[in-house]
Amino acid sequence: MQIILYGKPGCHLCEGLIEKLEQITDNKDSNKSANISFTLEVRDITTREDWFAAYQYEIPVLFLWDSSKGTEYLQSLPRPSPRASVQQLENLLFTTATKLLMLPDQG
Repeated sequence: MQIILYGKPGCHLCEGLIEKLEQITDNKDSNKSANISFTLEVRDITTREDWFAAYQYEIPVLFLWDSSKGTEYLQSLPRPSPRASVQQLENLLFTTATKLLMLPDQG
């Protein structure tokens, strides 16, 4: 599974969310308890006019991408609070991914 984050340089909300998402992937890589496994792709909305037009007032914007469904499957995610802890963000991602993608319980 992949998480795609649309943002832009200098966006403090984007930078904070990227940092938290990277901590979740680092926890998984170091065999710490992580509920969800994903790769993170950060897309700079200033590099494409269509992204900029769609997301300029909404960043950071998150999508789940599940290519195992046979075709590209993009599903938008609710924007987490900037005050959410890494654990809260991980729980939100796991809960949302389970509902949206019907993942088997990894717990």
